[in-house]
Formats: sequence, structure tokens, C-alpha cells
Amino acid sequence: MCPKLFQIGPFPVYGYGLMLALGFITASYLLTNEFKRHKLDPNLASNITLIALIGGVVGSKLLYLFEHWSFFVADPFGMAFSPGGLTFYGGLILAALSIYVYGRMKKIPFAVMADSTAPGLILAYGIGRLGCQLAGDGDYGFPTTLPWGTDYSRGTFPPSQAFRDFPEITSRFPGGVVPDNVLCHPTPVYEFLICAALFVILWKLRTHIAPAGRLFSLYLVFAGTERFTIEFFRINPRLIWGLSEAHLISIVLIASGTLSWMLLKNKSSTSLK
Repeated sequence: MCPKLFQIGPFPVYGYGLMLALGFITASYLLTNEFKRHKLDPNLASNITLIALIGGVVGSKLLYLFEHWSFFVADPFGMAFSPGGLTFYGGLILAALSIYVYGRMKKIPFAVMADSTAPGLILAYGIGRLGCQLAGDGDYGFPTTLPWGTDYSRGTFPPSQAFRDFPEITSRFPGGVVPDNVLCHPTPVYEFLICAALFVILWKLRTHIAPAGRLFSLYLVFAGTERFTIEFFRINPRLIWGLSEAHLISIVLIASGTLSWMLLKNKSSTSLK
């Protein structure tokens, strides 16, 4: 656990920010290569990455603050400018809308653009999760006795605060307070490993799947399934039927990806007749 890695003069370098930057650099590199393969202007890839970075960070932070509204009201400045604390789906939605508008302006086929971003996007997400691991910002999981359970006591959002609204967890500890040094599931690490494996699959399939748009459909199914599974270990509040907000959004992603895959398959079959 290391929210602040080191200091350069008066400027601190945070683990989350460094991993976020590394994720976007990786995604930009992969996107540039894909644009070259599709014979699109590779310079546009850098612009798209910048738009995704801004939209992703702003959207992620806004949704995170909404999800933790009581903490935000208590400490608006600290929550808004904390080095961690982002919710991926908020960033995905705002970044996707921003990229769509940019693509329309530049007359880039959205399906081709979406397919080009898919492998890098899932890998960048996994790298970003390593930043959450370093920050200890509350993206970890429930307490565990497994040998790889992690101590998040030095994180920006330690267990005593993170589990405050989980009586089923706090009731297990004296005084109803979860000790900061309790070992928890390192779910950010789980997500990185899963996303790295999914990246390999998408990268290998990118030249074998047609028509344009189907690779991104598969990405939606992969991303939704990954998060839906991990969410059972996460400390997000449950809204309905034991499911969290992220669970529900994951279901929408999986359904959207599946529907898109089938519609594009029918389109491909029709075009072959």
C-alpha cells in the first residue's frame, strides 16, 4: 500500500496517478497501431486518447462522488481532489460519448473506432486498477482469511471508514468498527489479472472478427462479466436483490454487447447473400 510513491521537489507522485497515466499511454500506443492497420490517420489516436482521458477521469470522479454522497457532503474538497476514488462506468459513459462526437466530426466510422479501442481499453482499465491497489481508495473487497489478503490500513480510504455502512461486516468486530489492518480481498489485483487475460483474447481476435463493431460488442460482454463477477467481492452498497449499482450496469453492458453481437451477425449474414 503506497498512495504516494515519491516526491519530486514540491510535487508528489501518487501511485494512482502514475498507473492511470501508464494505462492511457498503453491504450494510446495500441490505438495508434490499430489506426495504422485500418489506414486511418494515426495522429487522431492521440487526440482520441486525450479526449478519453479527460472524459474518463471527469466521468469516473462524478459517479464516484455520487455513489459516496454522504462522504462528499462531509468533506467535499477532500473527496473531490483525493488522489484516488474513481468509478469506471462513469468514465466509460462520458468518454464514449465524447469520442463518438469527435469521431462524427472527423468522419471516422464509429464501429471501426470502437473496435480499435477495445483491446487497449480493457488493458488500460486493468492497469488503472493497480493504481487503486496502491491508493487503497476503497476499491478493495471484503475481509478474507486467504493467504493473499491485503492490509489497506495506509490507504486513502481505510477499512474502518469503508465498511461503515455494512452492518453485516461491522457486527463481526468489537464496537462495530472494522480494524484498519484487517486483511481484505485485493480485488484491484484480481481485476488486473483478468483484464490482462481478456486483452490477450481481444488482441488475438481483432483480425478475425467481422463486421466492424463486433469486437467492441465482445469487449462489452467481457467488461460487464468481469465487473459483475468481481462485484460480489467488492464493498459497494447493495441496491436490490443483493446487487450493487455496478452489478446492474454490468448487466446492461452484457445485454448491450450480446444484442449488438447478434445484430451485427445478422447484418454480416445478410450482406453475404
